Amino acid sequence: MLALAIDTALDACAAAILDSAAGRILAQESQSMPRGHAEALMPMIARVADAAGIKLAALDRVIATTGPGSFTGLRVGLSAARGIALAAGKPVVGVTTLTAFAAPHVAREEDHPVISAIDARHGHVYFQAVTGNGKVLIPPRVAPLEEALRAARFGPACLVGNAARLLADQWPNDLSGPPVLVDQTAAPEISWVAWLGAAIENPAKSPAKPLYLRPPDAHPQRAAHIARQDGGQIPAPDGGPVPARPNPA
Repeated sequence: MLALAIDTALDACAAAILDSAAGRILAQESQSMPRGHAEALMPMIARVADAAGIKLAALDRVIATTGPGSFTGLRVGLSAARGIALAAGKPVVGVTTLTAFAAPHVAREEDHPVISAIDARHGHVYFQAVTGNGKVLIPPRVAPLEEALRAARFGPACLVGNAARLLADQWPNDLSGPPVLVDQTAAPEISWVAWLGAAIENPAKSPAKPLYLRPPDAHPQRAAHIARQDGGQIPAPDGGPVPARPNPA
């Protein structure tokens, strides 16, 4: 299988092409990037395809991270993945960032639980907890930091993701002892995104849909209105009146 993997969910823009039959990544590129994914992604994909020596039409599958992560970044990556898959006539699948962060540690089948955590700001984290062999202990959710720290009840853990240090700094050692590993990285490794996506047997069960876990911070103004030129009032969306601006002299 030839698969293109894309990640723009967090503070990186990354792409890779995997040849699963050959058992290797043919080409990959990743750039640290808090913003600007829309401008960087397509040129990066073109460079990776050239380095791999393949045409995008030859792909068997397209893979994209689905979040949680940046609302804008997720839309960029998922839109590109869907467009390329549509043009190639091939399926597109999604891989969560939390799973991708945990994958290298689960692959080693360690004895300790793996807790993936992403900074959701305002004292919250997106997180999930799995056993060392990948069995779900806590499914993906957004929660206050204090709730995530209660995962210490599962024992000394591997803390991974861009909020790994945030958890480690407040980890309740009296419950489980200190973390056995703190792997603070800004974004998951794109090679693991590729391998996880290629391993999905049924693409229909792993759709490339955003995993937001919470609504966006920005909301439309309920009292937004346009002033009438006669100085009157225009009803607000909730039915109440809102004052119109006076006409300029």
